[in-house]
Amino acid sequence: MYEKERKELYNAHLLLEKYGLVAYTSGNVSVRIGDHVLIKPSGVPYTELKPEDFVVVDLEGNVIEGEKKPSVDTATHLYLYKHLDWAKSVIHTHSTFAMVWAILEKSIPVLCTAHADVFGEEIPLTEYAPVGSEAIGKAVVKVIGKSGAVLLRKHGVMIVGTSVDDAVKKAIFLEEVAKAAYFATLAGKPTPLPPDEVDRLYNQYHTKYGQK
Repeated sequence: MYEKERKELYNAHLLLEKYGLVAYTSGNVSVRIGDHVLIKPSGVPYTELKPEDFVVVDLEGNVIEGEKKPSVDTATHLYLYKHLDWAKSVIHTHSTFAMVWAILEKSIPVLCTAHADVFGEEIPLTEYAPVGSEAIGKAVVKVIGKSGAVLLRKHGVMIVGTSVDDAVKKAIFLEEVAKAAYFATLAGKPTPLPPDEVDRLYNQYHTKYGQK
């Protein structure tokens, strides 16, 4: 079941590992397929992960197909799919520089054009929520904006995308802008880009950039 999506998710996890956004068994990617969700199994190292390991669950968390237990973050993913109608893929990571901002309990301001291009707004911070329940999903829905990227207070990152590729791209770029913003604040007192310029850059990037 869902062979194409299994390969897509497998490649997404490899990309997250390649870019240093996940380590060992942490982090996960899921994709929604109608009333089903395909998600990484719990506690499986990336070096051992195979396409057939991904678990199919319904929107209530019942296992439809798979021999392994689904991720402990499954309830969070399912809450986001049920409450964000545009959500087609969800990623959770503990990427280093984004997590620094989450630990500091600070949203990431728009300090550079790359941030404005991809996200179009500051990366918001959730209230603290315990792992392994819908609480994180509820906290994300409260603050998520058009960027689809959220910092989980004292925890990590949650990304919501319109596709697996979209979510992976956001996860990669989020760590880059988090790193740049962190070092910029260490070196001086950077000022955010003006809101109208952020909007202009975001609209330009999302309408003119790439092979469209």
